[in-house]
Amino acid sequence: MLLALCPLGEKIVRSLKLGASLLALFSPLIFACNAEANLKGRLIVQVNELKDQKGLLCIKVFNGSQGFPDSNEKALKRDCVKITADPMVFTYRDLPSSNYGVAVFHDSNGDRKLNRNSAGMPLEGYGFSKNPVIKAGPPKYGQTVFLVAGPATKVQINMRYSP
Repeated sequence: MLLALCPLGEKIVRSLKLGASLLALFSPLIFACNAEANLKGRLIVQVNELKDQKGLLCIKVFNGSQGFPDSNEKALKRDCVKITADPMVFTYRDLPSSNYGVAVFHDSNGDRKLNRNSAGMPLEGYGFSKNPVIKAGPPKYGQTVFLVAGPATKVQINMRYSP
């Protein structure tokens, strides 16, 4: 019964002096706990189609559009690791249930930056959650967003390389 989970709700309903049968019938409808659910899940990001195993694979996990996809400071999680396999897999545990977007790049020269040419086009491989179509510039956060909910959420990112 909901009242066992919501002591404040039980007190209020009892103060209304409802009969036991009405109390049992209506209290779950009248009072929902205001307790915030602290649901946490695991995010598994699989990065596919790496050109080679030279350098590092850098990943940034964002929980909002601020700074997406470039900011190190605004990223919720970020890692740069030596490439050892194709695919590479990253696991993040205990993430609050929420929306997230992921950006990755293949840092082939190990400087921990996505190098670009004079026109701003990436010289190194890159990818984003939901694998959006790239037209001019990086995608917006909303094009990459997905929901982490439940015990495990798996996202696959396919790398892209400029010709």
